[in-house]
Amino acid sequence: MKPLAAWLLWLMLLALPAAAADCRSETYHNNAYVICEVDLRTERLELFLADDIGTVYGHFGTLDAALKEQGLSLGFATNAGMYHEDRRPVGHYVENRIELQRVIPNAGPGNFGLLPNGVLCLRDGRADVIETLKFIEQAPACRSATQSGPMLVIDGALHPRFLPDSTSRYIRNGVGTTQDGKRAVFVISDNVVTFHEFGLLFRDHLKLPNALYFDGNISRMRAPDLGRSGTGFTTLGPIIGVVKPAE
Repeated sequence: MKPLAAWLLWLMLLALPAAAADCRSETYHNNAYVICEVDLRTERLELFLADDIGTVYGHFGTLDAALKEQGLSLGFATNAGMYHEDRRPVGHYVENRIELQRVIPNAGPGNFGLLPNGVLCLRDGRADVIETLKFIEQAPACRSATQSGPMLVIDGALHPRFLPDSTSRYIRNGVGTTQDGKRAVFVISDNVVTFHEFGLLFRDHLKLPNALYFDGNISRMRAPDLGRSGTGFTTLGPIIGVVKPAE
């Protein structure tokens, strides 16, 4: 993050009421999850990939240390979408209005090709999960955005290719947003789950109209209030997290 960008972000953070992502552990249909809710009216969500010289942050601790050099700190965080071996995002990626990857309207590698997929769009004071073709049609002015897939919930309906009797089980993480865009809800499973089970959590338990899958086995979540650091050996690609002034 450039010093000027960090300074402007710090000023915006000072204008927000003091708040932190609400993280909790829950069980739904015999599966364990960590759920973190972010209120976009009081918290600042940001996407991060690499520093000014192109070195990928890759770990929550590395990103937090870089933010602290700018007088900021990282609160809740999770990985935010699929990436190539060199950690470049597979799909559309915008960070602080700089586009690093265009929107991919067709099928891509792995689960990204389980169409329809979607985009998480961050704007000041709101966040929205939008199905990719609708995103292209609407062309919202996102401050930051990350494309991933598949969609978990699309306008209140489960992804049409999710099977109740699927045997494909992995640790999974994703995000859903409310209709008004004021709340983003991030979830990681603490045990292996199917896409169908994961989608039901967002649709039936969290009551979110749209939700997007981020990734599988490599998924991690930082939730300081739960004593969860999210450390791991795998280097992550895009990271999304709540940024606040350093204490």
